[in-house]
Amino acid sequence: MPIFEIVGVAAILFGVFFSVMGVTGIVRLPDVYSRIHASGKITVLGVNALLLGAAFLMPAIAAKALTLALFLVLVAPAASFSVAQAAYRQGVRPEKVIRNDLAERDRARAQAQAQE
Repeated sequence: MPIFEIVGVAAILFGVFFSVMGVTGIVRLPDVYSRIHASGKITVLGVNALLLGAAFLMPAIAAKALTLALFLVLVAPAASFSVAQAAYRQGVRPEKVIRNDLAERDRARAQAQAQE
């Protein structure tokens, strides 16, 4: 077995393992924000490992797979943030909060508007 096949299969197995763990996190975690975090990790690590494995096993699609992986790395965090911010603005509150930056920002804005 050539080294490229070994690396490709290892990357695919890592991607599948990470995706299964991420789906388990989506099912088991308590609130929407924790679930968004788990789904973001599936996208960035799990799917990118699958794409990397596919690139090693099928060199003809390597450029497309790596381009898609780069696109996911750049876009997935922004998409997760947007979904989380939309949930917060709709009134979905986190279950256990240590620090809530959005609430502090909203409070500061309300105080500034009250002073005007």
